[in-house]
Amino acid sequence: MIEIFLISFLVALTGALSPGPLLTFTIYKSIKQKRGYISAIFILLGHATIEFALIIGLLAGALFFFQNIIFLTIVGVIGGTFLIVYGILVVRDVYKTNFSKDLIQEDIKGFKGNSFVGGIVVSLSNPYWEFWWAFIGLSLLVSFNITFANPLGLILFFVGHELGDFVWYVPISVFVYLGGKSLNPKVYKYVLIVCGGFMIIFGIYLMFNIIIFPPSA
Repeated sequence: MIEIFLISFLVALTGALSPGPLLTFTIYKSIKQKRGYISAIFILLGHATIEFALIIGLLAGALFFFQNIIFLTIVGVIGGTFLIVYGILVVRDVYKTNFSKDLIQEDIKGFKGNSFVGGIVVSLSNPYWEFWWAFIGLSLLVSFNITFANPLGLILFFVGHELGDFVWYVPISVFVYLGGKSLNPKVYKYVLIVCGGFMIIFGIYLMFNIIIFPPSA
């Protein structure tokens, strides 16, 4: 069971570390709000709320297909493939991005309101978020046999996933609020490379594991 928690945490952390709309929104609220140092907590609560609803929806909607071994295998292979591709793209983008440029002064467009609501709105408005859950997230649920019949596994998966966001966004929120101007570009660059490498390796593992040891239908 601890494997479910750790893998869910690590996969979520690698995704959280990559720049995206939610990180930009967190930075914006941390700078603009009077108590910006806690903005990430409310943003992540909103993010977690919509993700929990999505997980329940995925499990309920795919309940019939979870009995089909062919479906389970295909989902696992597709999810692993996309993890590999995403990991490669992360590493590629590291070498294409000017990390000496301030990473925090990115202009935010769109929703700028309540942090909790923003966590929901920004998540839903991000096409990559839906794409991630449709393929990678679902493949993780399949790989770890996360179903309503396995409530402990479901809780560990969800908590691990949300904690992966928490340990990155909250320190960033505090850092920005306290006046941080930029992240150390060299450190951030190599962290992203390690994350990209992890996604590639885990994607390969996910693909072969689902083929060699398919989940029981």
